[in-house]
Amino acid sequence: MANHSTPPANAALISELEPLAGELVERHLTNAREWFPHEMVPWSRGRDFVADEEWTPPADGLDAPVRSALLVNILTEDNLPHYYRTISSIFGRDDAWGEWSRRWTAEEGRHAIVIRDYLTVTRAIDPWELERARMAQVTGGKVPEPYDVADVLVYVALQELATRISHRNTGKVLRDPAGFEIMARVAADENLHHLFYRDLVTAAIEVDPDAVVFGIEHQVLEFSMPGTGIADFAAHAKLIASAGIYDFKSHHDQILVPVVLRHWKLESIEGLSPEAEASRDRVLAYIARIGKIARRLSERREAADLSSVS
Repeated sequence: MANHSTPPANAALISELEPLAGELVERHLTNAREWFPHEMVPWSRGRDFVADEEWTPPADGLDAPVRSALLVNILTEDNLPHYYRTISSIFGRDDAWGEWSRRWTAEEGRHAIVIRDYLTVTRAIDPWELERARMAQVTGGKVPEPYDVADVLVYVALQELATRISHRNTGKVLRDPAGFEIMARVAADENLHHLFYRDLVTAAIEVDPDAVVFGIEHQVLEFSMPGTGIADFAAHAKLIASAGIYDFKSHHDQILVPVVLRHWKLESIEGLSPEAEASRDRVLAYIARIGKIARRLSERREAADLSSVS
């Protein structure tokens, strides 16, 4: 049941999708793996902190792009209360929707716990800087504000996948087995979250294709890497892209093409109004343009890597 503030059109779509949401919650609970943050954190590598102690990077310190990725990843997880607020305000707190949002919140909270504990014991990031950034991020409470049910479903489907890619690739460049396992575990959860939303969008296309196409246009054309709203986010995103952790190529090849074009079959959606047809054309043109930019930037980075080696 949608909450009292949900517009009538949204309430109809929520009601239509609720049985499937219930099935997908059950699927998620069946596939989700129980795990414990305290079993994954390398506690033996930690030591006490002294008040006002100046942070110095570990001897095997991380490159700047990796530190930026870890910072963005943890601050994105820390902003959980505001993501929950957005989802709950649109879907309500009852039925399968409420069950899902509460379970999702519990799992995302666990992600923040394990990443923060890892960063603390390894001293990978200045803990004073990290806490100040957390306070600023959560106090600001900035998150995307989708305008209807279809829009938020498209957004979270893409955002969860982008988060999974970012976490997974961060783990790969950590050069630390414990860090790799933690980021891989978190990424696996994020993938299950993505599948929940991805399949709801697929069903929503059959119910209200116009609304979904408009949502796809909004989220594809204005999508930002997870972590938008973080102080100096543009600088962090540039560093993260420079290391290939999350960049135009990741976004095009691992999100836009497999999800929007292949799974949701944007080009084949039928029954669209003229306005939605025009919206689809804009999305397809944008994806083609992003693909060209991604290839060009990837070629430049590969050339730069080769020249640095030689």
